[in-house]
Amino acid sequence: MTELAQWLHDVFVKQLDFWVILGFVAQFLFSMRFIVQWIASERVGRSIVPIAFWFFSIGGGSLLLVYAVQRQDPVFIAGQALGLIIYFRNLWLIFKEKRQDPAI
Repeated sequence: MTELAQWLHDVFVKQLDFWVILGFVAQFLFSMRFIVQWIASERVGRSIVPIAFWFFSIGGGSLLLVYAVQRQDPVFIAGQALGLIIYFRNLWLIFKEKRQDPAI
């Protein structure tokens, strides 16, 4: 049991710095998009993706990308960078559709 406690201390306490805190904040924002989507879907009784989902995706994804760059993790960098392109594209499509039909 002491090995597990030591491992937890090494991972969650010894490494705690600004970048780890930023990573946790980023992950929280990224996770909020699923909570927002779930609540919105429950309210209407069907699966929907509200605009807030994309804003939380951009906020969390941007901070996670900064975190990944600082950690120099190429897999994480590539994944977050591609995700950001997709999130911005979805917002662009939503706003383009709203400009064409303001009733949406």
